[in-house]
This record gives sequence, C-alpha cells and structure tokens, in this order.
Amino acid sequence: MRAALRNGILATVAVLLAGAGFAAGTQATGSAAMSAAESAAAMNPPAAAARATAIFAGGCFWCLEADFDKLPGVIDTESGYTAGRTERPTYEEVSSGATGYTEAVRVTYDPAKVNYEQLITYFWRHIDPTVKDRQFCDVGSQYRSGIYWGNAREREIAESSRAALLRSGTLAQVETEITAASAFYRAEEYHQDYYLKNPIRYAFYRRSCGRDARVQEIWVGK
Repeated sequence: MRAALRNGILATVAVLLAGAGFAAGTQATGSAAMSAAESAAAMNPPAAAARATAIFAGGCFWCLEADFDKLPGVIDTESGYTAGRTERPTYEEVSSGATGYTEAVRVTYDPAKVNYEQLITYFWRHIDPTVKDRQFCDVGSQYRSGIYWGNAREREIAESSRAALLRSGTLAQVETEITAASAFYRAEEYHQDYYLKNPIRYAFYRRSCGRDARVQEIWVGK
C-alpha cells in the first residue's frame, strides 16, 4: 500500500502493543519461529535439481509471502520488486509509484510436489484479480497484481488459466498482468518473513487492510 498508509497502520498497532506489553516480545517470538524453520531446512535441504522459481505480485508482499509459505511443495519465498525501470530500487522509491515496479514475491518450489499450474491456481485464489493498479487497501501501480512467466510453457499456462476463469464466469474481468519475467530485486531484509518477525503487527495490518474478507467474498463457493 502507500507507505504513509502502511506506516500509519503499523504506528497504531505499535501503540496498542506497547500498552498491552507485547512490544518487547514480538521480535523474539518471530526470531524463534524463524530459527526453528531455518534449522529444519538445514537438516533437510532439497536437491538443487528439485528447485524451480516463479514470480507473482499481489499487493502487499508480506501477505503474499505468508500465503505461499503455507502451500506444500514451496521451499522458500522472497519479498522483492519486479517489472520496473530502474536498477536496485528501494522500498521508498517503489512506494512512490514512480519506478514502474510492483511489490512481488519470488517463490522457490519443488516441481515434484507442486507444479506451475497449481501455483497459478493458488495465486488466483489469494488475490483480487478484478481490480487494476491496486490490491485491497493498497492503491497504486506499485501494488498491481501480476504473473511473470519465465518461458513459453509458463506463459501458456498463465494465459490459459486466465482465459478459463473468464470463460467460467467466475470473474467478470481479470486485470492481473501476465508478462515476461524481468529483473527481480530482493527487498530490504526487514521485509523478509515480516509475518514471522512481527506476527501481531502483521495480523493487525492484514485484518485492517481487508484482504481476507475480500478474498472470501470473491472466491468462497466458487
């Protein structure tokens, strides 16, 4: 979302947390969760040949990262910026809406456990494809949704999936851009695994933004 709006929400929840005595413990809880996940990954590293990547944009990258981390077969997720015009953009530059970038997530996955088509289907059902240059309370081209394919086969899968949604009548329109992948720049470290590092602040933000309520409105029963 616009940086000012996001910062305002986070400032509000910081005050609430401080009053409830949670502020000091939030970072420790997130760090412990991350340490456990990192330890498990270190003990069972997937073979390099079993890895593939895909790039998606769907509004707040904190939220999309959290969603994809729940999908079996996903090995890792990274918040970042893609489809822009400059080199090595910062969060502040992207948030201005002047760079052409959108907040995105690079998903590393095991194709033996989840394929690209399944990733696409999962992606659709965790965003609002019907709006242009926004997602939920995040407004601006830097929060547009997108699928960034890496080869001809991925392009075919993505475009066929969009066409199937429109033919089915499930959605009246699909504004999500589908285009070739370009440079992906990893976001600043404090954005990575934000939902694990700051779980209470993240949950407050996600609820305040209305993300889950809108997803349910669009997709439940379809």
